[in-house]
Amino acid sequence: MKKSLLPLITACSITLLSGSVSAQILSIASPPQGSVWNTMSNGIANIGRSKENINLVVQPYSGNRAMMDAVNQGLAEFAINDVNDAIVAVQGDADYKGKKRTHLRVALRISPQPIGIFVRKDADIDSIADLKGKRVASGWNAFPIGRPHMEAMLATGGLTWDDVRKVPVPDLIRAADNLSSGRLDATYFAVGGPKVAEVDASVGGVKFLPVKTDQAAREAVLKIRPAFYFSNVQPAPHLVGIEQATQMLTWDNVLIVNDKVSEDQVYQMVKAILENKESLIKLYPGFKSLAVNVPNKNYPGIEYHPGAIRYFKEKGLWQE
Repeated sequence: MKKSLLPLITACSITLLSGSVSAQILSIASPPQGSVWNTMSNGIANIGRSKENINLVVQPYSGNRAMMDAVNQGLAEFAINDVNDAIVAVQGDADYKGKKRTHLRVALRISPQPIGIFVRKDADIDSIADLKGKRVASGWNAFPIGRPHMEAMLATGGLTWDDVRKVPVPDLIRAADNLSSGRLDATYFAVGGPKVAEVDASVGGVKFLPVKTDQAAREAVLKIRPAFYFSNVQPAPHLVGIEQATQMLTWDNVLIVNDKVSEDQVYQMVKAILENKESLIKLYPGFKSLAVNVPNKNYPGIEYHPGAIRYFKEKGLWQE
């Protein structure tokens, strides 16, 4: 009798063990609700759960530095971030000075992300240069990535922080609220962000300011971050504040992962995103720019996770 029970007990143990592995909860660190990254993270978590049986949850943090620290320490497995910020985090530079976040890897280039300074539509401000002497969001203590983003966009208009009236804000959401309430003349956001639509409705319309893209502007932004570039954004229903083709500062959204996450888990995550583009678009139109054909670039100063490389090579997508 004892011998006949042993195989059954063993089989049950294996089943329970397998179930616990597949049920492991993985988390995506993100900024607060209303941000593009939070919206994208929730879309990815939804698709990961429904299409690939990945047990994903979204964990909001105050901002990019807290997100990168969470992934580096293993408190979260993934996070969407500006590749520039991930690069300086790995190198221990800028806002990450004093400690290299050596456990950060890239899993996937998700999409180009245009950003812009926006103002009320009725404001007498039509260019970056027009911001001279205006009340502009600054500080960004809870969202330090805001400093280089704003600095780079101001630089394209030949401005520095000394040329504007700096108004301290903690993060993107509070800055947008301050623009809505009249405490600010200008702040910035990712194009397509839900919060921009909210402000647009509350003030009777907003508009994004174009950036200059000449050689001087290009050199100015690359002094601030190594992977900035420019793109021409066309109007679309979900791109509030863009009424005509507009040149904008751009960087790549990338999926960052802790290097201790297993190859199989990263492989499955990359697969879930790249093979379910249409489903992701239904959840958030911004996924129309999902880079399914160019999901990796050779970025300076940061490496790809082996699980991602395996997927790219299997699909003939890997670029050295």
